[in-house]
Amino acid sequence: MGAGERNRRRGEISRLLGLAKSLIVPLLVAVVWEIVARNHLLSSSLFPSLTGVANVGLDWIFGTNHSALVYSGTWLEHAGSSAQRVLAGFAIGSLAGLTLGVLTGWSKFWRGLLDPMVQWLRPIPVTAWVPLSIIWFGIGARPAIGLVVIGAFFPAYVNTVHGVMNVEDKLIRAARMLGADRRQMLFRVVLPAALPTITTGMRIGLGFSWMCVIVSEMLAVKSGIGYVLWDSYYFANLDMVVAAMASVGFLGFLSDKIFRLLLRSRLRWTDQGDRA
Repeated sequence: MGAGERNRRRGEISRLLGLAKSLIVPLLVAVVWEIVARNHLLSSSLFPSLTGVANVGLDWIFGTNHSALVYSGTWLEHAGSSAQRVLAGFAIGSLAGLTLGVLTGWSKFWRGLLDPMVQWLRPIPVTAWVPLSIIWFGIGARPAIGLVVIGAFFPAYVNTVHGVMNVEDKLIRAARMLGADRRQMLFRVVLPAALPTITTGMRIGLGFSWMCVIVSEMLAVKSGIGYVLWDSYYFANLDMVVAAMASVGFLGFLSDKIFRLLLRSRLRWTDQGDRA
């Protein structure tokens, strides 16, 4: 067996051990959860069993036994609705945050003009925008997308400003010595150097986007994971509530993985690219 083959096998074993390690805590939580539920250590009306949640969740996805009533077999429909709103709002919000963040971080003029207003608006919770979004856009997808835009904008903006303003001075000096003009310095030096920080902000914004879409669907939309969660809570269907919460976590995790894979080639030269 050659050295290359041994290294490949070591890598495979290391990945398998890493996967097994990542499953230890979830499995322990699942076992403790089921023990507590089966032995009625907590009231079943307050603490649903994991097997009950799994049965309802599988019926929601595959329509196996109609235990989820009107939701049987509708998971793809609701998950798709939420994902479309997240994708649209995240694209708009992160693009706006990236654009304004570059302007603010690169130019003192734009920093003095834009940053005070953005910093004033940033502490306002997304939920505080719900009444205005319903008044402005009505009931439907538009207020949900609007809230997602807000949730994606601020992390992208703040991290972009930070990344652009904190590029190492030696890179700037080297570019100037090589005769780079201001435009070349921005696009060939500053933005590539700031890209890891920018993408971190976008990943945070993607997570916020899922939180925002769930809040909006609970209050202003008649479809999506958030709508199912709130409707199930209203009718005290805790199994379905937990299944909806698990769905949000899974979709957020999956979207983050896809986002990291899409950016892997751009970040290959950084530590982030190695870990993506």
